[in-house]
Amino acid sequence: MIKYSLICKSCDLDFESWFASSKEYEKLKRKRLIICHSCNSSNVDKSLMAPNINKKNYFVTDKELKKYKKIKKTITEYQNFIKNNFKYVGENFAYEARSIHYNSKKKEKGIYGTASKKDLKELAEEGIDTQMIPWVKESNN
Repeated sequence: MIKYSLICKSCDLDFESWFASSKEYEKLKRKRLIICHSCNSSNVDKSLMAPNINKKNYFVTDKELKKYKKIKKTITEYQNFIKNNFKYVGENFAYEARSIHYNSKKKEKGIYGTASKKDLKELAEEGIDTQMIPWVKESNN
């Protein structure tokens, strides 16, 4: 069973309804069988819903929080090392990596940037060694 918040586009009434599945909702919608109980209009759509969070499993223990902070600190240290010792090439990572590999250019610094999974696969097939690392955004949280 699935519960959806619905809104009538004719009278702006918000209401909820249960359905056997999301497919069942779509089937009833196509057949115009979902009706507003206020104005009898079939001009009814799903509206935004807040997720239902199971609060008893939501809280993190102190041990888990300490472990998370330690991992985040380690990743941040790696990021700082990379920022200080490598050249950022942004979205041009695959192009720059190929330039270094095929032109035998010796750069004074290595490079880092972003690449798609497809680019990384192609670089590997060409014998160009790359590494993926997790990257966390700096925040106060």
